[in-house]
Amino acid sequence: MFTITLVAAEALAVTTAMPIVARDLGGLELYGWVFSAFFLGSLIGITIVGGLIDERGVLFPFVIGLVLFTIGLLVCGLATSMPMVVVGRFIQGVGGGAVPPVAYVAIGRSLPEHLRPRMFATLSGAWVVPGLVGPAIAGLVAETWHWRAVFLGLLPLIAIAGIMATRAMRTIPKVAAPGRDEPVVARRDRGRRLSLAIAAAVGGGLLTTGLLLTEPVALVVASVAGIAITGFAFHRLTPPGTLRLAPGYPTAVLLRGVLTFAFFCVEANITLLLQEVRGWSAFAAGVALSAATISWSIGSWYQSRHSLRIGPERFVRIGFPVVAVGMAGTALVLVSAVPGWVAVPSFAIAGLGMGLAYSQFAIIVLRDAPPESHGAATAAISLSDALGTALGTGIAGAFIAAAVRAGAGPGPGLGAAIALGVAVALLGFALAPRLWHRGTSVPVPAPA
Repeated sequence: MFTITLVAAEALAVTTAMPIVARDLGGLELYGWVFSAFFLGSLIGITIVGGLIDERGVLFPFVIGLVLFTIGLLVCGLATSMPMVVVGRFIQGVGGGAVPPVAYVAIGRSLPEHLRPRMFATLSGAWVVPGLVGPAIAGLVAETWHWRAVFLGLLPLIAIAGIMATRAMRTIPKVAAPGRDEPVVARRDRGRRLSLAIAAAVGGGLLTTGLLLTEPVALVVASVAGIAITGFAFHRLTPPGTLRLAPGYPTAVLLRGVLTFAFFCVEANITLLLQEVRGWSAFAAGVALSAATISWSIGSWYQSRHSLRIGPERFVRIGFPVVAVGMAGTALVLVSAVPGWVAVPSFAIAGLGMGLAYSQFAIIVLRDAPPESHGAATAAISLSDALGTALGTGIAGAFIAAAVRAGAGPGPGLGAAIALGVAVALLGFALAPRLWHRGTSVPVPAPA
């Protein structure tokens, strides 16, 4: 809980402080890359940790991830240029990628199925305090002291949380995976997954970089190559049938990425919208993030009480359109005649939809995947999560960069990013019926 709270505080603080960082260091055209780099790094961390969990348990990958996350915080806090911030965020992402699979597997191996929704709600509750005060405090610190404190100030707390968590995780049992008893086989499998994870990160980076190019031919070539490489790697790293939306948990893996793509198209840029377009202070802009975080936690609390009765599939079906409605309302703030405060309740509605739907994908995966493959299965859903977020923030950043280069300011790019997020959320709603198995609920085999 303490670890997740600190990760939440960092994520919300960076979103609030980043407009100030961009003004101080320059490089607004790299704004989207600050967020994409984190999630592209997460692709590598998530993929590595999935195999390590099945082979060595949860403790070792958690420690490695926390060390890398700390190094990334140091690089960002000491950065002298925007590219250096991007590198630091990438390192943070590699380390931060260890946290979700470790948390999911710890829940799956420690708690019975009827308690898992409550535990996911508890983890969402770890975002409440950072969501209430984190964005506003981060904005205040960045404005009155220095934005570097947003990164460096968390280091002592990360050390304390790491010590507490590692002591507790020693009690979580390992589950032997059939066919993975030989170290040579395990190393070969881990090497293959690492190569594919690097390919996914390279492909995602190539796509987001290609979208920033001004030469049409180069833009098309880089974007198509990025899509092809990312699609191939994602196909090999996820359960069979994921890309073709096979009923059940393969669809859950894919739709988790669809949901994060839609939401973080807007979430990563909400403070930029309020500060640069509507002239709010960083402190005030953080209120919109706080509202969404609180409503996310409320939605998560509600699903934890009713998930067994309503079912995770139906919660997903409800959550997608709620996210779409909230983000569509946020777009109204781009119209000067609309009061800026409209962004606060509108984006809170989007956060409520995320709270209702987000945890359901992990519940479906833990329910259907074989226990000995929980590491690989939860890594697949985290991989989809990170890839969706990276592409959503990267494409939104490309829209903003194009608008800035055209001399129109970030407004038109923000409008295009919000429209894309709404469209993708509605697509997720249309695809959600694929979560139900046809006939009996037969678990889908985990990837080899």
